[in-house]
Amino acid sequence: MPLFSDPALSTAPRRRRLEAPATSSEPLKDKALEVHRRLCGVYGCPIPYFHSLDPLSELISSLLSHRTRNADSGRAFKALRARWPDWNAVEEAEVAEIEETIRGVTWPELKAPRIKAVLSAVRARAGKLSLDFLETLSVDEARGWLEAIPGIGPKTSAAVLSFSTLRMPALPVDSHHHRVAQRTGLIGPKVDVGPSHAVLRAQLPDDWSAQALYDNHEVLMLHGQQVCFHRSPACGRCVLLDICPTGQARQAKATEGR
Repeated sequence: MPLFSDPALSTAPRRRRLEAPATSSEPLKDKALEVHRRLCGVYGCPIPYFHSLDPLSELISSLLSHRTRNADSGRAFKALRARWPDWNAVEEAEVAEIEETIRGVTWPELKAPRIKAVLSAVRARAGKLSLDFLETLSVDEARGWLEAIPGIGPKTSAAVLSFSTLRMPALPVDSHHHRVAQRTGLIGPKVDVGPSHAVLRAQLPDDWSAQALYDNHEVLMLHGQQVCFHRSPACGRCVLLDICPTGQARQAKATEGR
C-alpha cells in the first residue's frame, strides 16, 4: 500500500532520515563491524561515489542494471539519454523504440515497458517526473513510496536513495554483497537478497552516515567480485577467513583431500 497518494507530499517538512532497523543480536553486530573494518582496510574507505545522477535518473539506471553487467547497462542508459532529451520524452516514446535503444541489456523486452510504466507511475503519484522530493522524507518513508510502484523492490529503492544525489543513508544489497554476507554467517543460508536488506541494516549502527553505509555495501560487493567468487572463492587470500565458517570448511576439506 502506498505511504502517500498526494502530490503535495513534495512540500512536506523535512524529517529525520535514518532507516528504522530491525533487531539483531550483539554478536552479529560485532561481527558485521569487524567485517566492515577489515574490508575497509583492504579496499580503502571512504569510497568515492561512482556517479552523481538525480534520483529519477538513478531509478532508470537501476532498472536497467538488473541481471546485467555494469558496462552494458551503462551503455543502455547513455543511449536513452542520447536518443531523447529528457524522461518526459522517454515516457511518451513507443515501447519498441525503447526496447531497441536498450537492446544491450538483459531482457530488454521486459525492461522497456517497465521503464514506461514506472515513469508513468512516478508522474501519477508525484505530480511530475521528479523524485527530488524524496529528500524531505525519512529513509523508510522514501523506500516505501518507491516500493509501492510495481517493479521496484528493496535493492532498487535503496540504490536510488544511496547512489543518487540524494545521498541518503540506505543500504543496498546486490548479489555479491549477499554472497559474502551468507558465507561469513551474517545472514542465514535461506535469507534471500530482498529480506537481507533489513537484516544486514539492523547489524550496523543506527546513526551511520550515508557514506558509511555506502562504504559497507561497496566493500562487501568488491570482496565478492575480487575474492569471494561465486565459484572457487579465493579463501586462501581472504582477510575474513578466520571469521568465515564457509571459508574454514572449504579449507579444511581441501586439507583432508591432500
